[in-house]
Amino acid sequence: MSLQAYKQAAQRAESPREAEYRLFGEVTRALIKAAELDRTQIAERMDALHWNRQLWNALATECADPSNTLPVALRAQIISLSMFVNRHTSAIMQGTETFVELIEVNRIVMQGLAPPTSAA
Repeated sequence: MSLQAYKQAAQRAESPREAEYRLFGEVTRALIKAAELDRTQIAERMDALHWNRQLWNALATECADPSNTLPVALRAQIISLSMFVNRHTSAIMQGTETFVELIEVNRIVMQGLAPPTSAA
């Protein structure tokens, strides 16, 4: 089986939670890489910031949908985090903030999405 076929099969077998975890991992790795780039590599840095902002905007949009079955308080918290991500992203683009906080927020969300570890 080719690697591509394996990846496609694995993605079809993912639960929504696993897919979200994987996506957050990919976006967070892009932010980490962008944070390590020289400030003159604007396009690469902006690509990672834009991807992260898109992820959080999609989450906020889903949480704003009245048919969303997540608890209202959790939906509100996610929307609030999305607003923070948008503000902080703009500050990074202006050069007044760093990537650290965005990476940390994503890592915390990933911890919540991570599959439970089995006790050995």
